[in-house]
Amino acid sequence: MPKADKKIKIGKIIAVKGPVVEVFFQGVEVIPSIHEILRAKTVDGHDVRMEVIEQMGNMRVKCVCLSLNMGLRRNSDVEALNSVITVPDSADCCGRLLNVFGEPIDKLGDLPETRKRIPIRRSGVKGLKKVLLGEKREYRIIETGIKMLDLLFPFVDGSKTGILGGAALGKSILTLEIIHNVVKRRGASCVFTGAGERIREGNELYFEMKETGVLEKIALIFGQMNESPGVRHEVVFSGVTIAESMQEKGEDVIFFLDNVFRFTQAGAELSALMGKIPSETGYQPTLVSEVSEFHERIRSSEAASITAVEAVYVPADDLTDPAVVAIFSHLDSIIVLSREYVQKGLYPAIDPMFSSSAYLDPEIVGQKHFNVTNEVKKIFQKFVELQKLIAVIGMDELSRQERILCERAMNLQNFLTQPFFVAEKYTNRPGKFVELEETLNGCERIVTGRLDKVSAEKLYMIGSIDEAL
Repeated sequence: MPKADKKIKIGKIIAVKGPVVEVFFQGVEVIPSIHEILRAKTVDGHDVRMEVIEQMGNMRVKCVCLSLNMGLRRNSDVEALNSVITVPDSADCCGRLLNVFGEPIDKLGDLPETRKRIPIRRSGVKGLKKVLLGEKREYRIIETGIKMLDLLFPFVDGSKTGILGGAALGKSILTLEIIHNVVKRRGASCVFTGAGERIREGNELYFEMKETGVLEKIALIFGQMNESPGVRHEVVFSGVTIAESMQEKGEDVIFFLDNVFRFTQAGAELSALMGKIPSETGYQPTLVSEVSEFHERIRSSEAASITAVEAVYVPADDLTDPAVVAIFSHLDSIIVLSREYVQKGLYPAIDPMFSSSAYLDPEIVGQKHFNVTNEVKKIFQKFVELQKLIAVIGMDELSRQERILCERAMNLQNFLTQPFFVAEKYTNRPGKFVELEETLNGCERIVTGRLDKVSAEKLYMIGSIDEAL
């Protein structure tokens, strides 16, 4: 970012088009730079903050409003603040609910102003962890206590995991359960960023965390659905900046983002408001660079790591949507939620055939884990193939070996369901945290046929395998 001119610049509003405002600066040598914050006043005296998103010819800039701009007048004064958006140091953020500017919105008073504020836009990526040629990387697995995740999609320190799914498939609930289990068990530092969250969901999330006692370990940053596209676009950078602040103190951070698709959607709205010609698919031409700019900030350093868990809304359940595909390339593990599994009542509704993980390697997870996972995936793959045949000829016409395989697949499907702590009030089932070793032992006993005589119903919504016996 170019160095800002410290002289106060005053401009005039020449056009207001929805959340986009054009400002003209006369008698200045340098117009405000990209991402610089401007301030104007409405007719009733309220401040409106704007961010410069385009420098135009003839000393004009185009800005996006970051607060309600009802009442802005043409020819009213605009002041350039010579700074970008800044957020407070992470030490002041834990247990607090903040907006894109790092200002508290939980009505618990102001944050202390004793520490230097941090700009959310960084000129370069520093402190990357270097792995020398021939040197082995150390992988540290984070147990989530969720059987399906620990078995098929191990969480590795410093990885990026995406939870993909359409509407009402349980992305937010799964994210909340991971927060509950990991933060409460490990006491890890955590940042939750709500990009384009519904106000109801944000409210429920805040009080859920307060009730479960994990709020004091989490910083919450929200840019909600009713706010300007500029807020929904910039809030992810505010969140990752606070995560970087924790990381610089030597803390391993878990960074949750719900929902990264809303970030790309806000970028598309801004692009349309600026009059840019969209790509063939209707998204902004800068889609890939915007997604990359954000994801490149999530990285490990010599001091500590940032482990990202991102919820990704899939429009119309279409995994080939350009925004979803642009996010794919930055993820290490892709967890796809299935509408078919939801209809069958299998929660978490993760489809193991469409999902994948880069960390299912015997050198990372161990030989036993790798072998059990391979057998489980083989059974699921064969079951998917047999289901087409069953739909035509029925279960009774299968060979004995095929029937046994189908029964084991159904046993595995039921065993990998689990009652969640954060869903107790809806299901009346107490939540379960299942250790990885118990998950592996249960799956091993099912795939080897030692539990063929146990009905699938007994394995539904339990913790360890001992509960069914």
